[in-house]
Amino acid sequence: MSHSDEQLSFLRSLIHGRSFSDATIRFLESLLVSKDVKSFIEVRSSLTDFLRSESLSVIRSIASKTVHEKLLVLEFFVRAFALVGDQQSCLALRYEALVMRELKSASCRWLQVLPEEWLRFVEDAVRNGFHAVAEKACENALSCLENNDDHKPGGDMVSKNLKSIISEITRLRNCAMTSVSSRSVQVQTAEYLKRKTTEQKSDLPNKQKRCLASTSFRNGIKRQNIRKLHEHQSLLLVSEHPNLRSNDQFD
Repeated sequence: MSHSDEQLSFLRSLIHGRSFSDATIRFLESLLVSKDVKSFIEVRSSLTDFLRSESLSVIRSIASKTVHEKLLVLEFFVRAFALVGDQQSCLALRYEALVMRELKSASCRWLQVLPEEWLRFVEDAVRNGFHAVAEKACENALSCLENNDDHKPGGDMVSKNLKSIISEITRLRNCAMTSVSSRSVQVQTAEYLKRKTTEQKSDLPNKQKRCLASTSFRNGIKRQNIRKLHEHQSLLLVSEHPNLRSNDQFD
């Protein structure tokens, strides 16, 4: 077993042992220290695949655990994915944690998601190009903020700040919706062009066959016309010189 395999095996044992601590994060960080770019890319790729697989397995296994335990696990994998540069997985688990907290905040007020947390998440999602996720998060955030009595607009500075946050989330939602729609149009256009190109390529042999057939037909007509022309010229020649025909009969 190579040194890298041993390190990955040790990381797996830490995760399987439910060691979701700062020490495990530091060990993961140490694995990303490479002497050259190629080694770094290879290590990061293998760690990303490993973390994606392990996170799914672990999250399924803690379905019956308390909210606090679930959030600790989600936070660990959010930090781990951030380290290896997997922004998609990182954002997905951050969103899952925010939604979980919001759902449980009715009975546990300390879990309530702050407006600034929603805004920070949406900004990160938009910045990294995950507009569909950002749009969904905006809808969820606006619904939670507008339906929460603690966040009802008022005359104090906190409420003014909240209005500003809601306004910014709304703006980001509109930007995300525009990007998603634009992306959808681009995808549809690309698919249409690809389909037309495929159809044109598949129809090319038939067109070539039709061209060959029509060319052959036209050439046949030309040959027939030339033959008739020669026959007509021969008849004219005989009619003008009857002796030629008589001589031909004795040849």
